[in-house]
Parts: sequence; C-alpha cells; structure tokens
Amino acid sequence: MAKVLSQDLGDQPIGKLLIKQAVPASIGILVMSLNILVDTIFVGNWIGPNAIAAINVVLPVSFFIAALGMAIGIGGSSIISRALGASNKIKALTTFGNQITLTLLLTVSLVIPGLYFVDGIIPAFGGKGAIFSPAKIYYVIVLYGVPFLALCMMGNTVIRAEGKPKFAMYAMMIPSVGNLVLDYVFIKLFDFGMHGAAWATTGSYMLCLSFIIWYFLSQNSELKITKCHYKLDFPIIKEIGSLGFVTLARQAIVSITYLLMNNILFNLGGETSVTAYAIVGRMLMFALFPVYGITQGFLPIAGFNYGAEKYRRVRDSILTAIKYSIALAGIIFVFLMLFPDAITRLFTQDTEVLKETPPAMRWVFAVTPIIGIQLIGAAYFQAIGKAMPALLLTLLRQGIFFIPLIFILPNFYGELGVWMSFPISDVLATVVTAYFLHREVKLNLLPKETE
Repeated sequence: MAKVLSQDLGDQPIGKLLIKQAVPASIGILVMSLNILVDTIFVGNWIGPNAIAAINVVLPVSFFIAALGMAIGIGGSSIISRALGASNKIKALTTFGNQITLTLLLTVSLVIPGLYFVDGIIPAFGGKGAIFSPAKIYYVIVLYGVPFLALCMMGNTVIRAEGKPKFAMYAMMIPSVGNLVLDYVFIKLFDFGMHGAAWATTGSYMLCLSFIIWYFLSQNSELKITKCHYKLDFPIIKEIGSLGFVTLARQAIVSITYLLMNNILFNLGGETSVTAYAIVGRMLMFALFPVYGITQGFLPIAGFNYGAEKYRRVRDSILTAIKYSIALAGIIFVFLMLFPDAITRLFTQDTEVLKETPPAMRWVFAVTPIIGIQLIGAAYFQAIGKAMPALLLTLLRQGIFFIPLIFILPNFYGELGVWMSFPISDVLATVVTAYFLHREVKLNLLPKETE
C-alpha cells in the first residue's frame, strides 16, 4: 500500500481527493451499517420481534456514552487536521494524547452509574412490557464494552484526520465482520439468545480496539505520542470540548429522540409500532451510508485546507461534496420508495409489523435527495473550528424542528403524524442550513480567495 501523507489533503485535485477519502469511509460505514442491519435480522428471526425492539431501546443509552469518544475524536481531529495543515506537529500530538485521556475518564465515569440505575433507565427509554427483560440482558452486557467502543470511535476519526482513510475503513470493518461471526456462533449455534447477541457486540468492540492500538504503535501513523502528551492541556481540552460538543449534542438529540419516539409509539401502537421504528431506524443507519461517507471524507479536506489558508480549495470541496451527496441520495431515494415491503420482510414475518413498516419507511425517506446539503453544511463549520454555528445547524434536523413536530402532529394525524415529522423537519433544516452556508461562503471564503 502506498504511504499516504496528510500533506496530500492540500495538494491533490478535490474531486479525486474526495473520492479517495469518501470511498473507504463509505465502505467502512456500509460494513458497520450492514453489521447493525444483519444483526437485527438475526435477532428478529432467531429470537423474535420483541428482541428487535429491545435492542432499539438500549442503543441510545450505550451509543450516547460511546458518542463521547466520537465527540472527542471529531473535536480533536478538527484541531489535528488544522495543526497538520499549519505544520504544527506538537499541537497535533498533544491533542491526540489528551483525546485518549478524556475518552477513558468520561466513558468509565458514565458506565458505572449507567449500570447502577439500569432498572430505571430501560423503562424510561421505552423498554416496557414484554420488551423489558430482553432489553435488560442486552443493556448490561453491552455497557461493559462501551468504553472500548468509545476509544474505537475516537481513534477512527484521528486516523482519518491523518489522511489514512483505508486504515479508518479497516477499523470500521473489523468489528462489523467480527460481530456477525460471533452472532452466528453465540445465537445460532450455542442458542444463547439475547446474552449471545450482547456478547457478540461487546466482543466486536474489543477486536476493533486491538486493531486501532496496533495502527498507532506501527509505522503507519505520524502521531507517535509519549507519556507527556497524555497530560491534560486545558486550552486544548477547551477547544476539543467546544468542537466535540457539536457531535455530542447531536448524539444526545438522537438519544432523546429514541426515548421520545419509543414512548410515543408505544402509547400509540404498542410493541408493533416500536418494532416498526426499530426497522426504519436501521435503514436510516444503513441506506444513507454513501452520504455519510461523503461527509466523513469532506471533514479532513476542508479542515486541512482551511488551516493551510487554501480557501479556494475549501470552497471547491463544499461544492463537490454537495454535488456527490445529492446524486447518491437520489439513487437511495428511488430504491427505498420502490422496495419497502421486501426490505421489511428481511427483518420479520410478523403480519402487523409488515403492515405498518413500509408506509412509515416511505414517509421517513420522502425527501432523502436533499439531506446531503444539511449534513455537509453542518460538517463544514465543524471542520473549520466554528463550534457555535456547527452546533446550531447540527441540532436543527433532529432537535429544533423534529422534536416539537412529533408532539404536535400526532394530535391531528395520530401515528401518521409521527412519520410525517421526518420529511418536514428535513426540509426546514436543509433550507436554514443552505442559507447560512451560502452566507459563510460569500462573506468569509470568496473575499479570502483574492487576498
């Protein structure tokens, strides 16, 4: 494999570079999403539909704690990309060491109370009735592995910030493949049920972390840290926090959304509606993998070139990323509109779930082609270190617009109102993001291109 240097982010043609960064990211996200998708299919067919709902209840809790690692990773990686672009290696190394220390301290401190209050947390997130027992089994075991997952998420973003997308892809593929193999062994062969599904997930996190540790200890990484870099540097912590808070806030909103959706849908349609939402949620993670890959590939390109003061390249990266994301999202849209029934049958043969899920899926993905504009716009402000607009734009889609809508629309349209909230919030968030992104380019990028 040819050695890829971070400097390539500032030299290669934007279109070629974005493909080079986005394809491995997309493949990694695809494999990870397939893992979640197939894992849900295994659980639904080998354990039962309530097991699907149980996992959906647990995910927002475990992912929120693990998202601390992602937040620290993305916040720190923005600093690392700009530091490497400005040839400030010392700052890049100190940032990486601080990321490791912060991730360990914060995730472990949250896992302990998360385990202690398990009986109150699960019902609060919709784990009621027949869902509670399998959800508790899954929750306890998976939470043991959450610190490993957080370190994986953090390390993966740093690998990508170095300009090593292929290694970042491998880091995402290893736990996905490992989880599927362990699922088959623990659930199908050993008949461990929910215990097997949970230990397969936790074991996959450990495999991923082993690879990431190997990467940073090998000659592939430019970031060779020593003991002094682990010591917390408060100016860097503050910068990591301000930028990482954007990601953490987004995941917090996702967790709150799961909490609200599971409870609202349980009250409107019981376990069937919660299961339908779980299936649609898996498709949200899986189907949009090319758009998320473009966004992940865009981040280090924009951050590096902004740090290197190559503003024309920054603007070109924005336009190219949006163009690619719209094209890919359009293809996804057509597929999901044509085959929602066949997709649902992959997960379950339950008659009520088969009846409810396809129309819900069509509503949720109704305006998919425009979603890339919102994702790229929010990612741009995060990449260049502007935390506040990044935070506000990130919260628009799933927080500021979506949460009020799921309380208002069901009063008029019942359960349909819940599904209608998805496309309406997508449209509103995209319009607002497009306005602020256009304003930023016009006022702060175009004038600097001629300086």
